[in-house]
Amino acid sequence: MDSRSSTTIGVLGSYGGRNVGDEAILAAMLEGIRLARPDVRLMLFSRDPAYSRSTYPDIEVVGWEGVCRDRISEHLRQLSVLVLGGGGILYNTEARRYLRLARTAQDLGVPLFTYAIGAGPLTDEADCAWVRATLSDAAEVTVRDEESKLVLEEAGLARPVCVTADPALLLEPGDSGIELLRAEGVPRGVRLVGMSVREPGRAAEHLDEEGYHQLLANVGDFLVHRLDAHVVFVPMERDDIRHAHAVVSHMIHAERCHVLHGSYRPQQVLDIVQQLDLAIGMRLHFLIFAALAGIPLLPLPYAGKVFDFAQQIGAPALRGVVREAAGPLLAEVDRLWDERPARVAHSAARTASMKLRAAQTADRLISYLDATAPRPLDHQPAPQTATRT
Repeated sequence: MDSRSSTTIGVLGSYGGRNVGDEAILAAMLEGIRLARPDVRLMLFSRDPAYSRSTYPDIEVVGWEGVCRDRISEHLRQLSVLVLGGGGILYNTEARRYLRLARTAQDLGVPLFTYAIGAGPLTDEADCAWVRATLSDAAEVTVRDEESKLVLEEAGLARPVCVTADPALLLEPGDSGIELLRAEGVPRGVRLVGMSVREPGRAAEHLDEEGYHQLLANVGDFLVHRLDAHVVFVPMERDDIRHAHAVVSHMIHAERCHVLHGSYRPQQVLDIVQQLDLAIGMRLHFLIFAALAGIPLLPLPYAGKVFDFAQQIGAPALRGVVREAAGPLLAEVDRLWDERPARVAHSAARTASMKLRAAQTADRLISYLDATAPRPLDHQPAPQTATRT
């Protein structure tokens, strides 16, 4: 039997890398697809197949890094569509890795659908060429923010691009936060301010490591002094732990800090964030979790995607995470705390709107599937019967 006679969706992104934000995107994406099309078969292309299989034992997982074209093509041929994204994977030197696999799928006749993808910084001509060649032939291109659309256009992509929102906005919380914080030794009955840091690297190439460590240490000490707070560092991937400890090492009130060390699923991190009184952070998905939790938040934009999110949520955001910004940043923290009821109400309305846009990505994918790979008869919606008046 032809292996493509049933609907099979392949999902490709930065999955299996143990980044909480990427895994939150994946969890929300898979949930949306399963709810709308329980009949489809899912195939996840993972950077760490063993990790992904332990997280999703009911989904076929395929390792793709370091795998030759012939072997990976055996899996690609089974797909009805390859979904690329979401998350920020289209940036310098990284974009070509994902788009090479996507192009192989297209060469095999498999349509490509980009799912609320993030882009930038994207200036390397080799990566821009891959973007133009691959996404020009995609069935549909959706991005998670205006910044990503602009980046793709500046890379030379000349086709319609739909802006939706980050899939992680659709993640649903649980109720494990109190127990998780207790297990980490975080004190109870005190004011908690969450902080998120990240490492410099290709996605944050302009970060001065020593400078931003000192800047955030100043912020941490201010939080302890001004709010009588306990500062909780919430890592979104493992290397964040090292940088959090580096920040703490610069603080005067290091004894009023906790760096979380557990390995948590996205929903568990969201549950932890729900227990905070204030959130200040660099990582995009830490800020998204704070918005979902309905707590006051202050973005620290190290990249366009964080600045774009700050604008969408209506949160204050200073340009750049540099030591020279300490004065204005501390003033913003002070103002955020004083104005928190109004800020929370404002961001709640913005978050609700963003969640609606996030849901549109799944709707567009399902509409595409329904047009190209109709549901089996036993999964067709029941016809509506008229009611007697």
